[in-house]
Amino acid sequence: MARLLCFVLLLFSSPLLIVIYILFLRSPLPLPDVDVDAWWGAGEETKQNTSVRSFEVQFSASMIQDLKKRLKNHRKWTPPLEDIGFEYGFNTEQLDSWVSYWSDKYNFQERERFFNKFPQFKTNIQGLDIHFIRVQPEVSGMEIVPMLFLHTWPGSVREIYEALPLLTAVRDDQDFAIEAIVPSWPGCGFSDAPVRPGLGLAGMAVVLRNLMHRLGFKKFYLQGGDIIGITLATLFPQEVLGFHSNVGASASTSAILLNLIGAWLPSFVVEPHLADRMYPLSSTFGFLLEESGYVHLQATKPDTLGKAAVPILGVSDSPVGLLAYILEKFSTWTKNEYKRLPDGGLDKHWSKDQLLDNLMCYWATNSFTTSVSVYAEIFSKRQIEFQLDEIPTPVPTWIIQAKNELIFQPWRILRRKFPNLVHANAIDDGGHFLAFQLPKVFSDDVLKAIAAFRKLKREN
Repeated sequence: MARLLCFVLLLFSSPLLIVIYILFLRSPLPLPDVDVDAWWGAGEETKQNTSVRSFEVQFSASMIQDLKKRLKNHRKWTPPLEDIGFEYGFNTEQLDSWVSYWSDKYNFQERERFFNKFPQFKTNIQGLDIHFIRVQPEVSGMEIVPMLFLHTWPGSVREIYEALPLLTAVRDDQDFAIEAIVPSWPGCGFSDAPVRPGLGLAGMAVVLRNLMHRLGFKKFYLQGGDIIGITLATLFPQEVLGFHSNVGASASTSAILLNLIGAWLPSFVVEPHLADRMYPLSSTFGFLLEESGYVHLQATKPDTLGKAAVPILGVSDSPVGLLAYILEKFSTWTKNEYKRLPDGGLDKHWSKDQLLDNLMCYWATNSFTTSVSVYAEIFSKRQIEFQLDEIPTPVPTWIIQAKNELIFQPWRILRRKFPNLVHANAIDDGGHFLAFQLPKVFSDDVLKAIAAFRKLKREN
């Protein structure tokens, strides 16, 4: 009887002991060793050209002619099912207006001038020519602070154009001004792609950190709308003065465990007024499952996806395929309810010119395939072995949480990954492309975060 009682107690106490160990007793993992000089360019490593060269976006006449030809010579669309919006993806009844606008009304010369309104440059980092925008505020007698801004996928540097003047403006209510550095990811838009496999999140974080070093910034602030920012802050905590994120999240064991505990005891995990962003789990997991099919495709067969296999030809070979694939994300990732609208709600926040500008970053550079290849690297064995989610990021962190972001995690979970979480700002609007959708809300929040980081540093 005593043995049976001991067995029952052990049986029921084991899960509790495991929970206690994961949440309170387990030691954090050390930072992995990463090669900060890995060569990703063609051929053998050579003496690197460290110059910083001016760059301008150019839409060549031959590219425009070829694009228009492809837009005009498409097959007849497969009609959508009756009475649906974007539930099955991009509604083909909407394609004609987009295709005709891109071909006949999108002013390529005017948009080229718009792209070049901010100073742009290229410099070679680890064998790759990395493109970046650099906006330096015109100010004297005020401290200028450098900040690296990282775009999302399937976004581009175009996302931040409306926010840049707000971010770099001189304001009477602050004692600093931002110098903004906005690079194109390696392999995305106007930056070179690696010629060999292996450039995952850690490698991209190293390249972008080395870009800041090239520009003379050994320490800098960081803003990231994707997990590359989290990776950079994790790997180089002594160099990042403060981290502002609009996609702050962790997939660590403790985060997953707390998420599951909250399904039974929400008040233990999340504030009551935010609980509907996480629970019921059937709703949130169902949404993620519905929206994450692209991850599996891009993580397993990025070349096939880019070159051959989507219903409207390969995405990198068909501008219509590119348009449908990317704009469907801009619809649903901005607000899930937009999938029920015939036009996907795309005109609620952006003009056709704005969204086509973003597509041009992929089409003009033929970079769609290389941009999605990063997903294959994210889920590679080497990247997973880094276990970056299990490593706390001690950098002072400020997170803005858009109402319709794909993932929401409350303060209690975020503190597991970001122990120096200064503020988590849950707002009642916005989606995945926050800087592009709500540039003033985004900019004001970034400026508040830097002010808080600087105050914290003075106090400490």
